[in-house]
Amino acid sequence: MNIAPQSAETSETDPIVEYYSPYHRFTAEEWARFRADTPLTLKADEVSRLRSLDDPIDLDEVRRIYLSLSRLLSSHVEASQLLFQQRNRFLSLSDVAKTPFIIGIAGSVAVGKSTTARILQELLARWPSSPKVDLITTDGFLHPNAVLQRENLMERKGFPESYDVGAILRFLSAIKAGEPNVKAPRYSHLTYDVLPNEFTLVDRPDILIFEGINVLQSRALPADGKIVPIVSDFFDFSIYIDADEEQIHTWYVQRFMKLRQTAFRDPTSFFKKYAAIDADAARAVAEGLWENINLKNLRQNIVPTRPRADLILRKGRNHLVETVSLRKL
Repeated sequence: MNIAPQSAETSETDPIVEYYSPYHRFTAEEWARFRADTPLTLKADEVSRLRSLDDPIDLDEVRRIYLSLSRLLSSHVEASQLLFQQRNRFLSLSDVAKTPFIIGIAGSVAVGKSTTARILQELLARWPSSPKVDLITTDGFLHPNAVLQRENLMERKGFPESYDVGAILRFLSAIKAGEPNVKAPRYSHLTYDVLPNEFTLVDRPDILIFEGINVLQSRALPADGKIVPIVSDFFDFSIYIDADEEQIHTWYVQRFMKLRQTAFRDPTSFFKKYAAIDADAARAVAEGLWENINLKNLRQNIVPTRPRADLILRKGRNHLVETVSLRKL
């Protein structure tokens, strides 16, 4: 029996599926009521600045979805801090600083992960306690293009094997250990490569948002039972941004075509050649990139991680969230 979260292929009204599902499922309208008295601390111009290209999120969507999510995350952070204090008393520990609460955000390309991450960062940082909230994406942990070319992996950029997983694990381990000024490598979407010797310093935040398409990846378990960490082991809460495959396809191609009129026109852009060809040829390129790279990655690696998330935001055709699935306790 399929107990995965609801999808387009699963009947939303099947009581058997709902009963055995590990998730509570809410419509956007039902979810919006959970915001209670959570204040709206963002303004319209700030939301416009935070959203990605072609993402229509506005203040109404923040009210509908993200205020409730902010309130939920606040309760999880508070519960984590309480458990930390109780465990210290149980172990008779003192002078041990609380480590950052880490939120993982996963999902396909073009589905709106970056917008969600930036909106949450701003909302969480404006809680009354004024926590320090940092945001890091996995792009900087991709192997440099020179390595990908040498290993014949440029056509699999974004697939799990294209990342320096060891570097990700070392980074998250240092964050959880409470180390100061942990370095996260930086990435340029303009040059489509890791920036050599450029880093973002993460200095003991209260909350870290870690966003990337494959952050919920698991791995084969060792036969000898030795400890083999995976990235999501370090997460205190995880979110998956979901949508129908065909809809993500449409968003990806639309974004590619818009980038031809903006970022691709920069002389330093890795994709500058696509700004010079006609629209039909550019669309054919976008379709090829989707079919041969992004769709394969979505089916083989990204969608299979969806049931591992604590919360799933499922978007509709207008790029706005239609349902929210929250894992049962």
